[in-house]
Amino acid sequence: MYRFFLKITFIFFLFIPWFTSAQNYELSTKSKKATRYYENGQHFLKEDNIYQAKENFQQAINEDTEFFEAYMMLGDLYETEENDSAAVRYYKNAVSVNPDFYPPTYFILANLEYKNGWYEGAVDHYKAYLKYEATQGDNQIKAEKRLANCEFAVDAILHPVPFNPVNLGSSVNTKNNEYFPCITADNQTLLFTRLLPDSRSYTGRQEDFFLSYYEEDTWQPAFEVGVPINTVFNEGAPTLSADGNILIFTACESLEGYGEFRKGYGRCDLFVSKKSGNDWLVPYNLGTPVNSRFWESQPSLSADGRTLYFVSNRHNNYDIWYSTVNDNGTWSEPLKMGPNINTDGYEGSVFIHPDNQTLYFSSDGHVGMGGLDIFVSRKDSLGRWGTPKNLGYPINSYTDDNSILISADSELAMFASDRKEGYGGLDLYSFELYEEARPQVVTYMKGTVFDKENLKKLNARFELTSLTTGIVTIESFSNKKTGEF
Repeated sequence: MYRFFLKITFIFFLFIPWFTSAQNYELSTKSKKATRYYENGQHFLKEDNIYQAKENFQQAINEDTEFFEAYMMLGDLYETEENDSAAVRYYKNAVSVNPDFYPPTYFILANLEYKNGWYEGAVDHYKAYLKYEATQGDNQIKAEKRLANCEFAVDAILHPVPFNPVNLGSSVNTKNNEYFPCITADNQTLLFTRLLPDSRSYTGRQEDFFLSYYEEDTWQPAFEVGVPINTVFNEGAPTLSADGNILIFTACESLEGYGEFRKGYGRCDLFVSKKSGNDWLVPYNLGTPVNSRFWESQPSLSADGRTLYFVSNRHNNYDIWYSTVNDNGTWSEPLKMGPNINTDGYEGSVFIHPDNQTLYFSSDGHVGMGGLDIFVSRKDSLGRWGTPKNLGYPINSYTDDNSILISADSELAMFASDRKEGYGGLDLYSFELYEEARPQVVTYMKGTVFDKENLKKLNARFELTSLTTGIVTIESFSNKKTGEF
């Protein structure tokens, strides 16, 4: 009942110390009628009668157009109702009638403008807030960071990058959410997550994997991967090996555990399944040290299959980690990527391109448009990751942007978006990535290993060695049943 009242009462008493003591506090208006309407508004707030509260606060303003507190109350009410444009209007009126009365209003106002991508106004109001000596602590740090983001965004909008996303169509997208795509090196197999209604799940919905093949210049109707991969539990955030024969995905603990035949170590773990012929084998937990008692998700496997990137909160922050394959075939102790990549914010949706030199990821810690932006970092000749570059506007926006993948030939990019022209919820889109943000072009080799005498398909290990360095760049196995690689 007191949801609105408690929030606004807190805001009200919060700004008292800026100009006087609570004991001596008087409303800014001298109008008795305005005061009476204002007090009536407070009464209706206690009764949770929001409509009448707003009516009385507005009447108070009608009686005194410079009534600061009434503007603040209406701004806060509309903000609570998520009517941000109305909230901004009233907060602007408040600072207009009395610019120095309560300086944190500038911070409240700028945050709303920042949230909605109204960057120019946010720049002005963050600057106004930061000029006051009493501004300090966490809010000062946030204001400085968001001001930098807004100034970046204003310039990015003035210099947009080429971007023309195309919906993948009804063969892939539905009224449900489709997201976290991954694709094989030959661009012929697309795997993605779909969120489905399911009465068997205690939440009433669950995530499953779907596959689509590219044939005759179009994506064919997507179909469920099926058991033993898909279950009544959630399966999400996958990565495929370059040849499509290894699947690593995320499963999270629920009230009923991790799912059928699955055991885990923490909140979310990484599981792996391998293909035998056309069938997927029962997934197994990737185990320690990759998985821990914390949250592990959003894996991305390098094209050579020797480095696994993933997201974990094992150090109380969502960061990108990586593990490499030891000589005995086990995974090494994961290492956290350095401060060039990870920040004190959130990093996720990591994707390592098949060139093994170009990393894409989402972050709200680097300078960007607000929310999660997509960045690219390149590895130099010494193996060091360079300073991430924001992919720019309109690829990035004031909303969260993530889940990007880039094809091996660098011509195709995919991502998930809830654009109005879609089929409902999140849909998968493709677009041509502009030249400066592209990775190196990578080709692939595919074939079948068989016995020359009897044509029997063989399971064989093979290596690809660089003639320049003598280093093995690719090591893999052909499919046990089909001999394909």
